[in-house]
Amino acid sequence: MSARLLLVDDEPGLREAVQAYLEDSDFAVEVATNGREGWERLQQCHPDLVISDIMMPQVDGYQFLKQMREDPRYKALPVVFLTAKGMTGDRIQGYQAGCDAYLSKPFDPDELVAIVTNLLARRAAARETGEGNAESPDIAALADQMARIESLLSGRSSIAQSVSPIKIDLTPREQSVLDLVAQGLMNKEIARRLETSVRNVEKYVSRLFSKTGTNSRTELVRYALEHGLTK
Repeated sequence: MSARLLLVDDEPGLREAVQAYLEDSDFAVEVATNGREGWERLQQCHPDLVISDIMMPQVDGYQFLKQMREDPRYKALPVVFLTAKGMTGDRIQGYQAGCDAYLSKPFDPDELVAIVTNLLARRAAARETGEGNAESPDIAALADQMARIESLLSGRSSIAQSVSPIKIDLTPREQSVLDLVAQGLMNKEIARRLETSVRNVEKYVSRLFSKTGTNSRTELVRYALEHGLTK
């Protein structure tokens, strides 16, 4: 039986794109548009893991997480924060609030799937063996994961200082796609913004990979920021 996930995000394009990608990865996904609706869906669908944005109207991610951690039913429920807030201080605040992983936009969807799979496997192992306290996250593992994500998705300010701009011949459409990828938008939302098909967006992203010598969206964005290809 597929693991059930609850995705809470107020941005329709991103929410739909992430839901589609997770469902393609064999997860069952319920969605909510803010923390208040997320709390209602949480009690209805009883998910195995929650993915939540932070900056949302009415009830933000931190408030939503606090509400979960104060309820014995959800004290050990794995939570991934998915957000545009990428500063180290924000990550620390998220971990202190009780989240299990923190992934900043722009992100590689495959990394999100890897994080979700890892958290679900750890939770299942803890239940089966009865070793350790399932309500207490593995601090060493979280610290290692935080360091890895920090390395993959470092802040723009440090990137801007590292490498001088480079000239790559991009078409206007490729530049538009690159700029939107760097903003954290996924293919469905980019297609909607540019009034084209998802297949065309995939084609442009593939060309960008080829021209920059990168293999993932995370690598592409990092390369683009390092070399002044996008702002």
